[in-house]
Amino acid sequence: MTPGRRRVLVLVAAVLGAGITLRAGFWQLDRAAQKNALQAALDSRRLLPPLVLPQLATSAEAAAAQHYRPVALDGRWLDAHTVYLDNRQMNGRQGFYVVTPLLLADGSVVVVQRGWEPRDFVERSRVTPPREAGPSNAVVHVVGHIAPPPARLFDFGGTTAGVIRQNIDLAAFAAEIHHRLRPLSIVQEDGPSTPADGLQRQWPHPAADVQRNYGYAFQWFAMATLIIGLYVWFQIIRPRRSH
Repeated sequence: MTPGRRRVLVLVAAVLGAGITLRAGFWQLDRAAQKNALQAALDSRRLLPPLVLPQLATSAEAAAAQHYRPVALDGRWLDAHTVYLDNRQMNGRQGFYVVTPLLLADGSVVVVQRGWEPRDFVERSRVTPPREAGPSNAVVHVVGHIAPPPARLFDFGGTTAGVIRQNIDLAAFAAEIHHRLRPLSIVQEDGPSTPADGLQRQWPHPAADVQRNYGYAFQWFAMATLIIGLYVWFQIIRPRRSH
């Protein structure tokens, strides 16, 4: 390989390396901005009055406009259809999100992310149903905020049925339980009317780990700077100093 061709290849490699790492750094900054914007929207919408049943969205478009709004609903738990979403973390611990459909007075159903419970690492298939404060078919008052359906995780096994599953698809779940589901979910929060059911509700904030994105961005930018610096030193400065 001629010296001229070698220099061209080194230049191309340096440009590609710097370009890829810079792009990765800006992507991390963009992710941080998205999380901050989402947190700001959540904080501002939380100040609005709680939505009640007649105001609850029935379409995906209307539901998107209601995300993170407070909500207060009365209904009956469909306990037989409770599912446990696996590999969910709270306060750095592995466990399940407990999701139960709530039958509303108008006959529609909304899925409620009731809380989190830890995994039993001795018997991994064991789950603990939430403790009920009264009869199983009693009317309950649920307070919380409106959210998109539970976030989807990558499912290696493709498990879409059973008590323990990785994800929940609202359309498929509606067909499974034979009820009309609203296109949203409710994230239940602790309040004066929330029973002591054994579940934890320290839900993560969207921008809780934004410093991690800034840290990753710094690392990518530092790598880009290193690539550029090495190229300038070995391909420009050092050859000139050797003459």
